[in-house]
Amino acid sequence: MSKKLFSNAEIQQLQQNPNVRNVSPRAITYADAFKRIFVERYLAGELPRAIFEAHHFDVAILGMKRVEQCASRWKNAYEKDSVVGLMDNRKGAQKKLKHALTPEETIQRQQAKIALLEEQVEVLKKLEKIEGRCFTRKNKLTTDMKFQWIQTLVSDENFTRYVSYFCGLLEVSRSGYYRHVQCQTNRTQREKQDEASRDIILKAFHRRGFKKGARSIKMVLENEFGIIYSRKKIRRIMRKYDIVCPHRKPNPYKRIAKATQEHRVISNKLKRQFKQAIPGKVLLTDITYLPYGERQMAYLSTIKDGSTNEILAYHISDRITLDIAIQTIKKLKKRKHHLHKEAFIHSDQGSHYTSPIYQKLLKKYHLGQSMSRRGNCWDNAPQESFFGHFKDDIDSRSFDTLASLKSKIDYYMIYYNNYRYQWNLKKMAPVQYRNHLLASA
Repeated sequence: MSKKLFSNAEIQQLQQNPNVRNVSPRAITYADAFKRIFVERYLAGELPRAIFEAHHFDVAILGMKRVEQCASRWKNAYEKDSVVGLMDNRKGAQKKLKHALTPEETIQRQQAKIALLEEQVEVLKKLEKIEGRCFTRKNKLTTDMKFQWIQTLVSDENFTRYVSYFCGLLEVSRSGYYRHVQCQTNRTQREKQDEASRDIILKAFHRRGFKKGARSIKMVLENEFGIIYSRKKIRRIMRKYDIVCPHRKPNPYKRIAKATQEHRVISNKLKRQFKQAIPGKVLLTDITYLPYGERQMAYLSTIKDGSTNEILAYHISDRITLDIAIQTIKKLKKRKHHLHKEAFIHSDQGSHYTSPIYQKLLKKYHLGQSMSRRGNCWDNAPQESFFGHFKDDIDSRSFDTLASLKSKIDYYMIYYNNYRYQWNLKKMAPVQYRNHLLASA
């Protein structure tokens, strides 16, 4: 009890407040309705002083110590017996009853107690379910996920004071949980930053209609958007938002197919010296299969500059005759590329390239010739690599006609030569790198 005594004027002022049942110089009795309202607002986070002032009490008259004592006493009573604990059952209050409880009043009190017990039983049932979920999931959740779950559980008004208990069940520290709650704003801000980075990365990922990996995305961002992201950040964002680049599937039949070539007519002049920093000297060629439509097959023959990775010429046909290789060479000369005086064509030992007609055409155009060793795909690895990336980006089976497939390939060749930046070309596209080599020569 507070030692502060009320004067007659203060007693008269307090008696005028409808939230006061009785007041004497030493004590004050509050209405049960006010005590219930106070506890609800106090547990919701409001300060005791603010609640008293909102109900027309002068805290200067009551004294702050009396207010704090009321808050502690009512809170403990509510936690022990819920609303029943807030009812005034002191002896003095019982003496003021002018008559015994009527049967209706007795029934009302008993009903209140029953409602309280039922409420407590429901809380215990809910708590039992939560405990079971905690035990079964605690080893499957990360620490952040556990903190988020605790935050969700304590948002229920029945479990606002169970933070320590839930932290013990999930085997996390209470200080870590409160630190997690305090950093919610920073975490939300970082999430927004990641979402903004994701949108930028997706623009580069889908740039010009072809999906890309982390290194290609980094080069596109630097060259076309003027944005510099580290590969580590790009990969983190891709993992977080499940942005998956194409993965080339291994083809176990490639070596078998190359091992079936019968002989080697021309020696291996190249010897895997693909990067000679001389545009137009090392020319790599090969043919690949492109299934499309309903069991239809197209064939793509290309000539690739080994130093710059640029596709200098290509030809598409629905027949894999000698003509596909011949037409590719003719297109190479027709487009008047600046070839080196010692330029030579390197290929595998396929029948197209061992044909006398093909070899005579090369001599006519003053082009040398080199061939991979028998059954060795690594001797023409850059050309094989190009076909792998090409098939990652273009699904030929999705095209119904050869004309639509040709149109897509024409578009891809422009993209590959001019806009597909490559890590081993100093992050330049093939045409940019060719111009770079010519300028520095």
